[in-house]
Amino acid sequence: MRFMLFALAAAAVAVPANAKEIQNVRSLDIAVSGAIRQHCAMGSVQDMDFGNLERRGLGIETRVAFDCNVPFTMTIKGARGGLTHTTMPNGQGPYSGVLPYNLAVEMPVRLPSQQVVSRSFNSRQLLAGGVISSNGGIATDGMRLAVELGEPSGEAGLLAGEYSETITITVSPI
Repeated sequence: MRFMLFALAAAAVAVPANAKEIQNVRSLDIAVSGAIRQHCAMGSVQDMDFGNLERRGLGIETRVAFDCNVPFTMTIKGARGGLTHTTMPNGQGPYSGVLPYNLAVEMPVRLPSQQVVSRSFNSRQLLAGGVISSNGGIATDGMRLAVELGEPSGEAGLLAGEYSETITITVSPI
């Protein structure tokens, strides 16, 4: 038993065989690394139903969850360039088949201090796609979308019927 205790004590204070090779070392570099994958995530947006389009000055504002841990660009496209009559987009006679709108986007970004990036587009601009840059910042606090309806171009107003538009928002990390 005594021999075993001596063997354990000797093993505890034993010096590696190559200890003489590193006795004069004064510094040591250790490479440390890791990674965090990039992500951009956007919450869903409820359909925006304006109801009776004969009322003027209609608008809807909504907050959208949005988080992007890298700088990004956001592209917003409108499918038709306005709320468009579902069966007669060109209207009929003196009645218009398109109701223009404006879309405003506002989002806080960090670079590292917080700033607000905002842009506004009319529905015609969104046919080609409106682009917003985070200007090198990241987004962690969501965004605000606001849609405000304009005036119909027809001399008699809008053609009776259902109107719709699809807006697509695409986020691309830079």
